[in-house]
Parts: sequence; C-alpha cells; structure tokens
Amino acid sequence: MSIKVGSRIFSPKIFTTLLTIVMIALLISLGRWQLRRADEKRVLFDSFAAGTDATQIIELGTAPLKRYQHIEAAGHYDQSRQVLIDNMINAGRAGYFVITPFALTGGGWLLVNRGWVPLGASRAERPAIPVADDTRRLRGRADHMPSPGIQLGARAELKPPFPVVAPFPSRNEIAGLIHESSFTSATDLVLLDAGEPDGYVRNWSAPGFPPMRHIAYAVQWFALALTLFVIYVVTNLRRDTAGGRGGAPGSSPP
Repeated sequence: MSIKVGSRIFSPKIFTTLLTIVMIALLISLGRWQLRRADEKRVLFDSFAAGTDATQIIELGTAPLKRYQHIEAAGHYDQSRQVLIDNMINAGRAGYFVITPFALTGGGWLLVNRGWVPLGASRAERPAIPVADDTRRLRGRADHMPSPGIQLGARAELKPPFPVVAPFPSRNEIAGLIHESSFTSATDLVLLDAGEPDGYVRNWSAPGFPPMRHIAYAVQWFALALTLFVIYVVTNLRRDTAGGRGGAPGSSPP
C-alpha cells in the first residue's frame, strides 16, 4: 500500500501497520482504564470526605452502612482476644494494625482498628497493646477489613496465643478465632478516630492514589499512543524519487 502525499510517499509494511494498530489500541485501553480508576477513586475520596457529615449510632441490628460513615458505639473492649494484622506500612516502616473486639452494650460485637504499631526487634517480639475494659462510647468510621492486592497460596488457620498475628484476616476468620458469631452487620470494621483514647498511629485516608494521579497516568498512556502514531507515520513517509521532472526525454532544464 502506497499513498502519495505531496512530494513524498507513505508506504508502510503490513506487519508494521498491524503491530502499530495493536500497540496503539493497547495504550489507549490502558489510558481509558486509568480514567475509570480515577472515577472510582473520586467516588471513594468523596465518600471519605463526606463521612463525617453525620454520625450513626451502631447497635447489633444496625443495617449495613456506607463505607467511611462516621459512627458511634457504646460498649467495652476485650483486650484478651486481639489480632495484629501483619505487613502494614506507615512512613516506610513495617508494623501491624491492632484489631480489638468491642462488645456492644446491647449485645453483639464489632471489630475496632485502634491504629498502627511498629514492628519490634523481631517478629517473635509482639508489641504490648493493653486496653482497659471499662464501658465507653467510641467514635470512628465504618470501613472494610484490609485486603491484599494479590492473594498467594493457601491461608493459614488462625490459632491462639493472643494477640494473634495474621496477614489480612477476614472478619469471619476473626469471628471463628474468638468463637463469637453475633457481629453487627453495620460494618466489618471501625477505624478509631484520631481523638479517641487507647489508640495508636491513625493517619486514616481513602486508600490508594488520589484521582489526579490516575488522570496523570492516563495522559501518559495517551501521549505514548500519539507518539507511537507519529513515529509510525514519519518512519514510513519517504521522498518520492521515482517521479520525473516533467521535461522531454534528453532535454535539459533551462
């Protein structure tokens, strides 16, 4: 296939054309995926920002709440059956999230993330995470349990002694570990407010990159697609050397 463009000829090879089409389609697809991720993150970050607009009282029979809804609950902590979620990073340091069961005054349970604590000298040295069992009203945000990006291998069964160290346990796994089944359906987990007592490092925010980061990635993918197209055109556009100059055979230019 050849197309004359002024004094040049656009003459790409079939293989080069097909390869370029596939690569450009892939780059555009990646850019569109990042735009979708930006929309998802915008909803997530907006939900986090709007979470404190109102406070919902949590009881055993409370219906499921929106993620990041601000909550309040009355009851007491059970420090004897706590869980440390492993592989949590804060400011570049490894550590744990401290998950403490909370017995609701009217019956039932919920799980509270009391914040992040650093790893000790070794993983055999578990941090001291005491908490009083006095009756209190705690405040926080509804959230999901932390989850890994990729789950590798079979999950090990959680077993005492407490506090049990576990990599990304589900609420059901913790419920089985502490032998309690009556959990509120309001939320899987509560992120304890920074101003509440008996907590650790609590720099709560919506997870992942902000929406603008995904938009920036999308622009990069689209720019790569455009760059590839320009390279394809330039490398296949050649000077037309086969055409005559318009004079009679053997004649000389004036």
